Amino acid sequence: MTIKGIDVSQWQGDIDFNKVKASGIDFVILRAGYGRYISQKDPYFEQNYARAKSAGLKVGAYWYSYADSEADARTEAAICMETIKGKQFEYPIYFDLEEQSQFSRGKAFCSALVTAFCGELEKAGYFAGLYISRSPLQNYITAEVAGRYALWIAEYGSKCNYGGAYGMWQYSSEGRVNGISGAVDMDECYVDYPTIIKAGGFNGYTKTDVHCLDISGFQKGDKSIGVLALKELLRLAREKGLTSAGFDVSHCGFYDGTEKAVNEILVRWGYKANGIAGENFIKRLGDALSVS
Repeated sequence: MTIKGIDVSQWQGDIDFNKVKASGIDFVILRAGYGRYISQKDPYFEQNYARAKSAGLKVGAYWYSYADSEADARTEAAICMETIKGKQFEYPIYFDLEEQSQFSRGKAFCSALVTAFCGELEKAGYFAGLYISRSPLQNYITAEVAGRYALWIAEYGSKCNYGGAYGMWQYSSEGRVNGISGAVDMDECYVDYPTIIKAGGFNGYTKTDVHCLDISGFQKGDKSIGVLALKELLRLAREKGLTSAGFDVSHCGFYDGTEKAVNEILVRWGYKANGIAGENFIKRLGDALSVS
């Protein structure tokens, strides 16, 4: 699954989001603001939000950080939430970490900033993420933090060279999209965030009842050639960033790692994590991989 999107701020000026939508863009991530003061709200945020929603685009937001302490990051989170309150977002709310002054203080410091900001958002019911370039991600963010929040990676070129799982890739800052004068950042998303966020009741949505995709099928403890084939599909899904679970594809047993992978994918699709990979699961996963 590859979903086309853009991210915008005041620098794109007036945007015709109806033309953006008609051009094949499915989502937009809006800059809500930056820093620690409400006066630093993006002056186009309200307009961009209203127009993007009216055009039928799915929306997320990001907050550019200048935090120089964990307390500062929590203050930024509070101002971000003040800015976005009363609105609904189908995509995560991202902590934007880019400043060299932050990176120069090392991995533990940067990871603590992410945890402080995202932790505040999660306590308030938001689905939190991290935006960061690929090289700083590898050098200044711990693997635990990178795997904890929705990950949006910037790396301009023909591919993203990050080896771990991630949900979104910003691949260019020089895109051209109908409805926008000048260049715009281009993104690809590989995770069904709208389904996850709505089903979980995040970002202003009311939690919905979660149903099982299958009530019978392969599950923990099973051993067969069919399980081996399932694990090969899961291996391909892991390469596409649909799961980060580790499991051994060389044997035909359905163990903890396989169950974790199945559950991660079920949750991404908005279903109950019941650990069952039945006919519906296998067909849907096969379809998702064939169009990725």
